[in-house]
Amino acid sequence: MLRDITLGQYYQTDSIIHRLDSRVKLAGTLIYIISLFCFNNIWGYLCAALFLAVVIRLSKVPFKFMIKGMRSILLLLLITVVFNLFLTPGETVVAVWKLKITKEGIRTASFMAIRLSMLIIGSSVMTLTTTPNNLTDGLEKAMRPLKILRFPVHEIAMMMSIALRFIPILLEETDKIMKAQIARGADFENGNLLKRAKALVPLLVPLFISAFRRANDLAMAMEARCYRGGEGRTKMKPLIYKKRDAAAYLILFAYLAGSIAVGRILF
Repeated sequence: MLRDITLGQYYQTDSIIHRLDSRVKLAGTLIYIISLFCFNNIWGYLCAALFLAVVIRLSKVPFKFMIKGMRSILLLLLITVVFNLFLTPGETVVAVWKLKITKEGIRTASFMAIRLSMLIIGSSVMTLTTTPNNLTDGLEKAMRPLKILRFPVHEIAMMMSIALRFIPILLEETDKIMKAQIARGADFENGNLLKRAKALVPLLVPLFISAFRRANDLAMAMEARCYRGGEGRTKMKPLIYKKRDAAAYLILFAYLAGSIAVGRILF
Protein backbone atom coordinates (compact mmCIF):
# COMPACT_ATOMS: atom_id res chain seq x y z
CA MET A 1 0.00 0.00 0.00
CA LEU A 2 2.90 2.34 0.71
CA ARG A 3 3.96 2.25 -2.92
CA ASP A 4 0.45 3.23 -3.96
CA ILE A 5 0.78 6.72 -2.42
CA THR A 6 1.55 9.12 -5.28
CA LEU A 7 1.33 12.39 -3.29
CA GLY A 8 4.59 14.31 -3.57
CA GLN A 9 5.90 12.26 -6.49
CA TYR A 10 6.92 13.79 -9.81
CA TYR A 11 6.30 11.95 -13.09
CA GLN A 12 8.89 13.09 -15.60
CA THR A 13 7.72 13.40 -19.18
CA ASP A 14 7.29 16.11 -21.82
CA SER A 15 3.77 17.49 -22.04
CA ILE A 16 2.04 20.84 -22.32
CA ILE A 17 0.87 20.51 -18.69
CA HIS A 18 4.45 19.97 -17.51
CA ARG A 19 5.58 23.09 -19.41
CA LEU A 20 2.95 25.35 -17.84
CA ASP A 21 4.00 27.83 -15.16
CA SER A 22 3.65 26.37 -11.66
CA ARG A 23 1.47 29.35 -10.67
CA VAL A 24 -1.02 28.36 -13.38
CA LYS A 25 -1.16 24.81 -12.04
CA LEU A 26 -1.64 26.03 -8.47
CA ALA A 27 -4.46 28.33 -9.57
CA GLY A 28 -5.93 25.57 -11.73
CA THR A 29 -5.99 23.13 -8.83
CA LEU A 30 -7.68 25.70 -6.60
CA ILE A 31 -10.25 26.57 -9.29
CA TYR A 32 -10.99 22.89 -9.89
CA ILE A 33 -11.51 22.21 -6.18
CA ILE A 34 -13.81 25.25 -5.91
CA SER A 35 -15.80 24.09 -8.92
CA LEU A 36 -16.50 20.71 -7.28
CA PHE A 37 -18.47 22.52 -4.56
CA CYS A 38 -20.41 24.77 -6.93
CA PHE A 39 -22.88 22.16 -8.13
CA ASN A 40 -24.79 19.18 -6.77
CA ASN A 41 -26.11 17.37 -9.83
CA ILE A 42 -24.86 14.71 -12.21
CA TRP A 43 -24.37 17.16 -15.10
CA GLY A 44 -21.94 19.26 -13.08
CA TYR A 45 -19.90 16.19 -12.13
CA LEU A 46 -19.87 15.02 -15.74
CA CYS A 47 -18.53 18.42 -16.75
CA ALA A 48 -15.81 18.23 -14.06
CA ALA A 49 -14.92 14.64 -15.00
CA LEU A 50 -14.62 15.58 -18.69
CA PHE A 51 -12.36 18.53 -17.88
CA LEU A 52 -10.18 16.33 -15.62
CA ALA A 53 -9.95 13.62 -18.30
CA VAL A 54 -8.74 16.15 -20.87
CA VAL A 55 -6.09 17.49 -18.48
CA ILE A 56 -4.87 13.97 -17.64
CA ARG A 57 -4.69 13.17 -21.35
CA LEU A 58 -2.65 16.31 -22.03
CA SER A 59 -0.32 15.60 -19.09
CA LYS A 60 0.74 12.23 -20.59
CA VAL A 61 0.75 10.71 -17.10
CA PRO A 62 -0.67 7.15 -17.24
CA PHE A 63 -4.13 7.04 -15.72
CA LYS A 64 -3.31 3.77 -13.92
CA PHE A 65 -0.41 5.50 -12.16
CA MET A 66 -2.64 8.41 -11.20
CA ILE A 67 -5.48 6.36 -9.70
CA LYS A 68 -2.97 4.19 -7.84
CA GLY A 69 -2.93 6.85 -5.14
CA MET A 70 -6.66 6.29 -4.54
CA ARG A 71 -5.97 2.95 -2.84
CA SER A 72 -4.40 4.71 0.13
CA ILE A 73 -7.61 6.67 0.89
CA LEU A 74 -10.12 3.85 0.39
CA LEU A 75 -10.74 3.62 4.15
CA LEU A 76 -11.40 7.37 4.44
CA LEU A 77 -13.64 7.19 1.37
CA LEU A 78 -15.56 4.23 2.82
CA ILE A 79 -16.08 5.98 6.19
CA THR A 80 -17.32 9.14 4.43
CA VAL A 81 -19.76 7.17 2.29
CA VAL A 82 -21.12 5.12 5.23
CA PHE A 83 -21.68 8.20 7.43
CA ASN A 84 -23.52 10.04 4.66
CA LEU A 85 -25.47 6.92 3.75
CA PHE A 86 -26.90 6.25 7.22
CA LEU A 87 -26.98 9.70 8.82
CA THR A 88 -28.73 11.71 6.11
CA PRO A 89 -32.44 12.19 6.92
CA GLY A 90 -35.05 11.75 4.22
CA GLU A 91 -37.25 9.18 2.51
CA THR A 92 -36.42 5.70 3.85
CA VAL A 93 -35.42 3.10 1.27
CA VAL A 94 -34.00 0.32 3.47
CA ALA A 95 -34.28 -0.04 7.27
CA VAL A 96 -32.03 -2.38 9.27
CA TRP A 97 -32.73 -2.24 13.03
CA LYS A 98 -32.26 1.45 13.96
CA LEU A 99 -30.22 2.23 10.87
CA LYS A 100 -31.98 3.71 7.86
CA ILE A 101 -30.74 4.19 4.33
CA THR A 102 -32.57 7.09 2.74
CA LYS A 103 -32.94 8.19 -0.84
CA GLU A 104 -31.23 11.48 0.00
CA GLY A 105 -28.45 9.56 1.79
CA ILE A 106 -27.72 7.48 -1.31
CA ARG A 107 -27.57 10.63 -3.42
CA THR A 108 -25.34 12.49 -0.94
CA ALA A 109 -23.01 9.51 -0.41
CA SER A 110 -22.63 8.95 -4.15
CA PHE A 111 -21.86 12.60 -4.86
CA MET A 112 -19.47 12.80 -1.89
CA ALA A 113 -17.52 9.75 -3.11
CA ILE A 114 -17.30 11.20 -6.63
CA ARG A 115 -16.30 14.63 -5.33
CA LEU A 116 -13.58 13.28 -3.02
CA SER A 117 -12.17 11.00 -5.74
CA MET A 118 -11.97 13.80 -8.30
CA LEU A 119 -10.49 16.15 -5.70
CA ILE A 120 -7.64 13.71 -4.93
CA ILE A 121 -6.94 12.92 -8.59
CA GLY A 122 -7.13 16.60 -9.56
CA SER A 123 -4.65 17.54 -6.82
CA SER A 124 -2.33 14.71 -7.89
CA VAL A 125 -2.09 16.21 -11.38
CA MET A 126 -0.33 19.25 -9.92
CA THR A 127 2.29 17.31 -7.93
CA LEU A 128 2.87 14.76 -10.69
CA THR A 129 3.55 17.43 -13.30
CA THR A 130 5.46 19.97 -11.18
CA THR A 131 8.94 19.58 -9.71
CA PRO A 132 9.36 20.48 -6.01
CA ASN A 133 11.60 23.43 -6.93
CA ASN A 134 9.05 24.89 -9.35
CA LEU A 135 6.29 24.26 -6.82
CA THR A 136 8.25 26.20 -4.18
CA ASP A 137 8.84 29.11 -6.56
CA GLY A 138 5.18 29.13 -7.59
CA LEU A 139 3.95 29.13 -3.99
CA GLU A 140 6.33 31.93 -3.10
CA LYS A 141 5.24 34.04 -6.06
CA ALA A 142 1.56 33.40 -5.41
CA MET A 143 1.86 34.38 -1.74
CA ARG A 144 4.04 37.44 -2.38
CA PRO A 145 1.24 39.95 -1.53
CA LEU A 146 1.26 38.55 2.03
CA LYS A 147 4.70 40.08 2.56
CA ILE A 148 2.91 43.36 3.25
CA LEU A 149 1.60 41.73 6.43
CA ARG A 150 5.15 40.54 7.28
CA PHE A 151 4.15 36.95 6.52
CA PRO A 152 7.22 34.66 6.09
CA VAL A 153 6.31 33.72 2.51
CA HIS A 154 9.61 32.16 1.45
CA GLU A 155 9.96 30.11 4.63
CA ILE A 156 6.39 28.73 4.41
CA ALA A 157 6.87 27.82 0.74
CA MET A 158 10.18 26.12 1.55
CA MET A 159 8.59 24.13 4.39
CA MET A 160 5.76 22.92 2.14
CA SER A 161 8.20 21.96 -0.59
CA ILE A 162 10.43 20.01 1.81
CA ALA A 163 7.37 18.25 3.28
CA LEU A 164 6.19 17.16 -0.18
CA ARG A 165 9.68 16.01 -1.13
CA PHE A 166 10.05 13.99 2.09
CA ILE A 167 6.79 12.05 1.60
CA PRO A 168 8.12 9.58 -1.01
CA ILE A 169 11.47 9.36 0.81
CA LEU A 170 9.83 8.42 4.12
CA LEU A 171 7.52 5.95 2.36
CA GLU A 172 10.53 4.26 0.78
CA GLU A 173 12.29 4.19 4.17
CA THR A 174 9.20 2.64 5.78
CA ASP A 175 9.10 -0.03 3.08
CA LYS A 176 12.76 -0.89 3.71
CA ILE A 177 12.23 -1.14 7.49
CA MET A 178 9.15 -3.36 7.01
CA LYS A 179 11.07 -5.71 4.71
CA ALA A 180 13.98 -5.87 7.18
CA GLN A 181 11.61 -6.74 10.05
CA ILE A 182 9.70 -9.28 7.96
CA ALA A 183 13.04 -10.99 7.23
CA ARG A 184 13.51 -11.22 11.03
CA GLY A 185 10.11 -12.85 11.54
CA ALA A 186 7.75 -9.89 11.98
CA ASP A 187 4.17 -10.39 10.76
CA PHE A 188 2.29 -7.36 9.40
CA GLU A 189 -0.36 -9.19 7.35
CA ASN A 190 -2.07 -11.75 9.61
CA GLY A 191 -4.34 -11.24 12.63
CA ASN A 192 -7.18 -8.84 13.37
CA LEU A 193 -7.02 -5.08 12.92
CA LEU A 194 -5.80 -4.42 16.49
CA LYS A 195 -3.04 -7.02 16.24
CA ARG A 196 -1.85 -5.66 12.91
CA ALA A 197 -1.86 -2.11 14.33
CA LYS A 198 0.29 -3.26 17.27
CA ALA A 199 2.69 -4.92 14.84
CA LEU A 200 3.28 -1.55 13.20
CA VAL A 201 4.41 0.09 16.47
CA PRO A 202 8.02 -1.21 16.19
CA LEU A 203 8.26 0.63 12.88
CA LEU A 204 7.85 4.03 14.51
CA VAL A 205 11.15 4.18 16.43
CA PRO A 206 13.50 3.50 13.48
CA LEU A 207 11.31 5.61 11.20
CA PHE A 208 11.44 8.62 13.54
CA ILE A 209 15.20 8.21 14.00
CA SER A 210 15.66 8.10 10.22
CA ALA A 211 13.43 11.16 9.74
CA PHE A 212 15.30 13.20 12.36
CA ARG A 213 18.64 12.14 10.88
CA ARG A 214 17.56 13.24 7.40
CA ALA A 215 16.21 16.53 8.77
CA ASN A 216 19.51 17.17 10.59
CA ASP A 217 21.53 16.39 7.44
CA LEU A 218 19.34 18.73 5.41
CA ALA A 219 19.73 21.53 7.99
CA MET A 220 23.51 21.12 8.01
CA ALA A 221 23.63 21.13 4.19
CA MET A 222 21.56 24.34 4.06
CA GLU A 223 23.80 26.01 6.65
CA ALA A 224 26.93 24.89 4.76
CA ARG A 225 25.55 26.68 1.71
CA CYS A 226 24.94 29.85 3.75
CA TYR A 227 21.15 29.64 3.58
CA ARG A 228 19.64 32.48 5.61
CA GLY A 229 16.05 32.61 4.39
CA GLY A 230 14.49 34.32 1.41
CA GLU A 231 15.64 37.89 2.01
CA GLY A 232 17.74 39.09 -0.91
CA ARG A 233 17.80 35.72 -2.67
CA THR A 234 17.68 35.51 -6.47
CA LYS A 235 16.36 32.74 -8.72
CA MET A 236 18.45 30.75 -11.17
CA LYS A 237 15.34 30.16 -13.29
CA PRO A 238 12.82 32.94 -12.57
CA LEU A 239 9.18 32.25 -13.39
CA ILE A 240 7.97 34.15 -16.45
CA TYR A 241 4.47 33.94 -17.87
CA LYS A 242 4.17 32.92 -21.53
CA LYS A 243 1.34 32.90 -24.04
CA ARG A 244 0.38 29.32 -23.19
CA ASP A 245 -0.03 30.34 -19.53
CA ALA A 246 -2.41 33.16 -20.48
CA ALA A 247 -4.40 30.72 -22.63
CA ALA A 248 -4.51 28.26 -19.73
CA TYR A 249 -5.91 30.95 -17.42
CA LEU A 250 -8.65 31.75 -19.94
CA ILE A 251 -9.56 28.05 -20.22
CA LEU A 252 -9.65 27.69 -16.43
CA PHE A 253 -11.96 30.66 -15.90
CA ALA A 254 -14.15 29.52 -18.80
CA TYR A 255 -14.41 26.10 -17.17
CA LEU A 256 -15.28 27.64 -13.78
CA ALA A 257 -17.99 29.83 -15.33
CA GLY A 258 -19.34 26.91 -17.34
CA SER A 259 -19.43 24.53 -14.36
CA ILE A 260 -21.24 27.11 -12.21
CA ALA A 261 -23.74 27.72 -15.02
CA VAL A 262 -24.35 23.99 -15.43
CA GLY A 263 -24.74 23.57 -11.68
CA ARG A 264 -27.22 26.44 -11.36
CA ILE A 265 -29.26 26.03 -14.53
CA LEU A 266 -29.61 22.24 -14.46
CA PHE A 267 -30.02 21.91 -10.69
